[in-house]
Amino acid sequence: MRRTDREIKDPEEMIEVLQKCNTLCIGFHGKDYPYVVPVSFGVVRKEGSVIIYFHGAQHGKKVDMIEDNPKVCVEGHIFYKVEPTQQGITTRYESVIGFGIVESAEEDEIIPGLESIVSHYHYPDYPIGRCRGLPMTKVYKITINQLTGKRNLAE
Repeated sequence: MRRTDREIKDPEEMIEVLQKCNTLCIGFHGKDYPYVVPVSFGVVRKEGSVIIYFHGAQHGKKVDMIEDNPKVCVEGHIFYKVEPTQQGITTRYESVIGFGIVESAEEDEIIPGLESIVSHYHYPDYPIGRCRGLPMTKVYKITINQLTGKRNLAE
């Protein structure tokens, strides 16, 4: 990272930034080009690992790409503002980028994975088991094996 003064080095702080993000973008390996999809997500710490859950359809482009290559890149950011400085104009932000492996959630992870997603969006008591779309929903998990963070906050 060129701007080491903006690097977030503490893994706990990186996770905090991730948890503040509204949307997570996932980059998949496409045949000709990368394919990036914004998703709703939940973050769980499990046995010393960071797990990201997201959901989607049971068939489609994402599913095909996951089957072809489960290695993904995730990106989340919080944009605060653009403002003038003595050197010019700068953006105030926090961001994280991670790398990991995506796979279908195991049967016993589906409801907890969905609960992590609705909790992330401040609906921890939402009755997931009563959702009509549940049978058509596929839940995925990304096990993060590398996470980096960067920020430029007001001075």
